[in-house]
Amino acid sequence: MLVISNSRAGGNEDRQLRAAVGELTVSGTEAVEVVSCGDSAELDAALDLGHRTLVVAGGDGSLHAVANALHRRGELDDHVIGLLPLGTGNDFARSLDIPLAPEAAARAFLAGSARPLDLFVDDTGEVTVNAVHLGIGADSTREAARWKKMLGPASFPVGGLIAGWAAQGYRMLVKADGEEVITPRRKTLMTGLANGRYIGGGAGTLDPDARPDNGMINLVVSRSRGLWRRAAHAVRLHRGTHPMELDVHRRLARTVTVVSEPVTASSDGELTEGITERTWRVLPGAWRFVVPPGQGPRA
Repeated sequence: MLVISNSRAGGNEDRQLRAAVGELTVSGTEAVEVVSCGDSAELDAALDLGHRTLVVAGGDGSLHAVANALHRRGELDDHVIGLLPLGTGNDFARSLDIPLAPEAAARAFLAGSARPLDLFVDDTGEVTVNAVHLGIGADSTREAARWKKMLGPASFPVGGLIAGWAAQGYRMLVKADGEEVITPRRKTLMTGLANGRYIGGGAGTLDPDARPDNGMINLVVSRSRGLWRRAAHAVRLHRGTHPMELDVHRRLARTVTVVSEPVTASSDGELTEGITERTWRVLPGAWRFVVPPGQGPRA
């Protein structure tokens, strides 16, 4: 078993990691090796060690890096993946009902079972584990990043407030399986592609019905504009009741295409600026992920 951690983690994360690794070691079912990775070269070197079971100690960004490395190497089918949530947001862990305390997550991993879960891949080859969002969602992620070191998880609602106050929307053409869902005649606040339910450290529920094992992309497009409508949308997004809004459009799809004026996209919190066109498709059951017993993706 290989535990992959972020070499840039701080002292508190190191203590939590040691405690979680202690739980894994006590089980005695597999020898446990821990490596710290700070870039893609170090991650590739770790994957070259040949371990079949990989446990990611980190958040959505760390999962994103591992999934993309495995996809690039053609090895998604070769491993069983687990998670010790040591990130700031830990949104994918929330969707899988993985305990957010690393020691408890380690125990849940040992008692859990591997299940095939979906991923998304875009036409550049980038893989998404939890969610993609374009527009105000990505603008919020960018603003939150400036406060993350100081505020931790509280940086997400702060970023949302800053981005939401100034949001003007973007002209987008959004297609689901080739069918137009939204045209650029009116501006769009946000387009989201959900594999997991949550974004922003649980501050937002992108789609309350999203499941990472349904073989589909849960597409959510919001056109809620004007300051008060944006504010109401933010509250409903937090509660997961935004699908009731007339300006929110949802669709299940296997492929989603967005054509837009230059817009920022966030894939598991990793930002790409100036996107004008991109297509995503679902990879059903692309990798095997350990979920806690009796929990995981909801039917």
